[in-house]
Amino acid sequence: MNAAHDTTVLALPALDVMTVAPVIDFVIPVFNEELDLARNVRRLHAYLVHEFPFSARITIADNASTDGTWFIARQLARDIPNVRPLHINEKGRGRALASAWLTSDARVVAYMDVDLSTDLTALLPLVAPVISGHSDVCIGSRLARGARVVRGVKRELISRCYNLLLRVSLGVTFRDAQCGFKSMRADVAHRLLPQVKNRNWFFDTELLVVAERAGLRIHELPVAWADDPSSSVDIVATAMEDLRGIWRLATGRFRETPPRLAGQLARFAAVGIASTLAYAGLFWLLRGALTATSSNSIALVVTAVANTAANRRLTFGVRGPDRLLQHHAGGLVAFAIALGLTNAAIVLLSTFAPAASPRIEIGVLTAVNAIATGARFLILRALLFHSRRRAERAL
Repeated sequence: MNAAHDTTVLALPALDVMTVAPVIDFVIPVFNEELDLARNVRRLHAYLVHEFPFSARITIADNASTDGTWFIARQLARDIPNVRPLHINEKGRGRALASAWLTSDARVVAYMDVDLSTDLTALLPLVAPVISGHSDVCIGSRLARGARVVRGVKRELISRCYNLLLRVSLGVTFRDAQCGFKSMRADVAHRLLPQVKNRNWFFDTELLVVAERAGLRIHELPVAWADDPSSSVDIVATAMEDLRGIWRLATGRFRETPPRLAGQLARFAAVGIASTLAYAGLFWLLRGALTATSSNSIALVVTAVANTAANRRLTFGVRGPDRLLQHHAGGLVAFAIALGLTNAAIVLLSTFAPAASPRIEIGVLTAVNAIATGARFLILRALLFHSRRRAERAL
């Protein structure tokens, strides 16, 4: 869906706007941000007026807020020049960004998070490569050399593991897909957005994958970033959405609502809980005599084989020897992903928290294993559900 066909978008003009189109349109997607919106928009506007060398507009893309955000956005548009309020009745950060960019008349479109996690001095470096023609897209990166990042260990590990998974599974070259700080030429946005299917959190990743596959030049800008500790993003739900998106981009075959998915997920979750408990128990027993890496590898191998066998029979209803080796090979691929992610987490833990206890190690490894578990489900479902359908057609 794009803004041209979305009748739920309501855009209001500012009372005092520039008579010609701005060079840049900075979009701030918001959902229930009544506490921070006014203060941060005024701060951004003051910087653009006094420090920024190009004409700019601020678009507040209200993403189906249920509090006073939309009222505040309209009030800001009345009080401050060149602020455009835009309301979208459906949730989804990608939907808000696509609607704002596709209805903008600026030469360059950009966006940033409402908490202004990136230092405002990075605004000019963000848009300069695009304006000069050096690049088609510019993205802020918290993982590039030279970035300065303040955020918790859990978010740092998840971010690094996610982007490692992107590079391995999709072969991308950019380092940080989901930093809330991006810019691109407006004509590039109009060309790419109709090809981007996701309109929620995976939107950023899919947009960059589509851009790179189209041969566009993507410049990665190291940023100074201070994470918002009050963020309400559901990490587990977002991780599952991201894994579905990665699978869709990697195979072109994945469907968002496949048959019997709810029941399979419930059974897979039950097997996963049992496997996770077994993994934690084995790791705990082995950790007293072996290193963290060795304990992790052995525990993963044992539980991976048992997990594949259990899911083969209980989750997907596949019995008998047909394609048994292929199914376990798929399980070993999932195991390799889990091994890579968890060992990367161990290395990062030893670097940033060398005095961590076995309890903390288990907690971090379990969180990272949740991402690998999503990948395991997608791999096993592709193999085992196909086997079951073949068996059903043979009856």
